[in-house]
Amino acid sequence: MNIEAERTATEYLVDQGVPTANANKSLLSFLAINALELSAPASPVLLECNAPTVPPGWLQLSGHPKSIAPMANGIVRKRISGPNDTELLAYRQLMMDPHAIKIVPKFLGVHQVSGEHFIELHNMLHGFVEPNVMDIKMGFRTFTENEVSNTALREDLYKKMIAVDPNAPTAEEHGQKAITKLRYMLFRENMSSTQEKGFRIEALKMRGCSPVTDLKTIKNDHQIRTTVGHFVNGRRSVAKDILKRLRQMRTLIEKSEFFQHHQVLGSSVFIVYDDHQVGVWLIDFAKSLPLPAGTKITHRRRWQMGNCEEGLLHGFDELIRTMEAVQQNVHSLRNQSRATDV
Repeated sequence: MNIEAERTATEYLVDQGVPTANANKSLLSFLAINALELSAPASPVLLECNAPTVPPGWLQLSGHPKSIAPMANGIVRKRISGPNDTELLAYRQLMMDPHAIKIVPKFLGVHQVSGEHFIELHNMLHGFVEPNVMDIKMGFRTFTENEVSNTALREDLYKKMIAVDPNAPTAEEHGQKAITKLRYMLFRENMSSTQEKGFRIEALKMRGCSPVTDLKTIKNDHQIRTTVGHFVNGRRSVAKDILKRLRQMRTLIEKSEFFQHHQVLGSSVFIVYDDHQVGVWLIDFAKSLPLPAGTKITHRRRWQMGNCEEGLLHGFDELIRTMEAVQQNVHSLRNQSRATDV
């Protein structure tokens, strides 16, 4: 690897406008269901207590600390609320869908320890050596309609908004010194590419570099393509394989019975590659809710209260366009390099 390729992810993201303090942040969160095992696999004894313990070498890029534990033999356990947990019900249905089962981590069952319930899933990092990893949150929104149905004005959310951007509230909102939860959630989503593109780059980790999680200000086409281009690191075959897989996943979602009958909120596209292989999956179904009777969605239309649209497939469309542009750029740079060598 050349000197430029060895430049740390932190330095790169600072160049892209990410604050140094955030870029340098060490992590306890890595994707809502994945363990990045940088050392030996953790022992099952981790779960012989009420709360899984985070072992040395374990990283989470997002999600809730202590909710996940790595096991031996390529398995991870994720804490759930109980036998009627939304994500458990979703995985059981996904495993019965001949299309959906091809794009999600394999569900291996439910395990109970000391009164706590866990789902067991295939650890998608198992078998990869010093992998590069990216988590891309999908959809126009990551919140449910129930979460924002309350129209009460809240001073605490107004304070949170002005702490991020003092100019964000309208004159009326400044006068009230309060906003609704829906207003705050839409403001937060609009800080990233979520509302426009239907996806946002949530986190990434390059081999030999510290993970970076505060990427929510990566918003326009140039920033997104530059970040994804950095992630594939000039590897044409990697870009090609990721693009092929994303297209396949989009087609399978369009054919899937599960996705025809569920709104899928807060799921992520998980991408991992090393020197020998590439993997891409759709993960995290804690907010995959059955559609009300008689409701049909396209997963592409813009969300309005009550229509249940979340933009999952719009996000895939835009992510595929992004990867096409990145692949083309890698191809062009490769050709330029060859011409220079000649």
